[in-house]
Amino acid sequence: MIYLAFFLAILVAVVQISASMRETQATRDFPPEGRLLDVGGRQVHAVVMGTGPDLVLIHGASGNTRDMTFSLAPRLAERYRVIVIDRPGLGYTDRLNATGATLTQQAALLRDTARQLGAERPIVMGQSYGGAVALAWAAHYPEDLAALVLASAPSNTWDTGLGTFYDVTSSRWGQALIVPLITAFVPKSVVENAVEAVFAPQKAPKGYAEYLGAPLTLRRVSLRANADQRANLLSEIKDLIPLYGDITVPTEIVHGIADTTVGLQIHSEKLVHQIEGAVLTRLPGIGHMTHQVAQQAVIDAIDRAATRAVQRGG
Repeated sequence: MIYLAFFLAILVAVVQISASMRETQATRDFPPEGRLLDVGGRQVHAVVMGTGPDLVLIHGASGNTRDMTFSLAPRLAERYRVIVIDRPGLGYTDRLNATGATLTQQAALLRDTARQLGAERPIVMGQSYGGAVALAWAAHYPEDLAALVLASAPSNTWDTGLGTFYDVTSSRWGQALIVPLITAFVPKSVVENAVEAVFAPQKAPKGYAEYLGAPLTLRRVSLRANADQRANLLSEIKDLIPLYGDITVPTEIVHGIADTTVGLQIHSEKLVHQIEGAVLTRLPGIGHMTHQVAQQAVIDAIDRAATRAVQRGG
């Protein structure tokens, strides 16, 4: 029994040390791209580029600012002042709590960050989970944005399960035992396969996987934060739906017809009727990563939202 306890103690130590080493390497290889701000006593990482109307871009699950700065933000910076912010627990933004920051809490933090950067009423664009955060921003703080753009965003309820990965990584035992193992030992090929899967039926742009900084997402703090947020998403969406009728800003929705991650019919096909004046652009053959593989369609939606906001006097 003593030998078993000794062996387990050594094993735990090896896993934790290996995880720490990989996390150190991740931050060395992928340092912050932008500014580290103090927002309400918490560190928030934000990248700002370009000049023009203020535009906030919100990344999805398991992401960070690099998802947006790979190519979308630089293109938009030609005529917008683009602000890209790491969501809580991801990239270089601190976690808000140990239970998973809610959509509303994340929206409040991002709104406060944008304000600190001088953007009082930005256009807000969110992709995938980031679109749900953008919806919470528009629903709870309607006076604090000029327009709303959603790309492949979850917005209504679904009846499928959480999935094995999130079931495990959002559980107490999974966060204590499995998450450190993932951080310490998951091979690069697993990350590459996950990236390819989320892009299906398209392929990831050349250089995207290397640029994204997936090792940042594999840190223990980020795996736990992302799992908690994903586990809480369905119940938070249920609470958000009754507020869609209160969204009055110009709203543009872009969604791929071939998206199997966030289904068009379950989400955006309903949302377009829940927000007055919303416009839905359906993209034939396009999967979940619209902002990468159908980038011009997303840029066009942002431009339309900006024009509508000006016409509205926003």
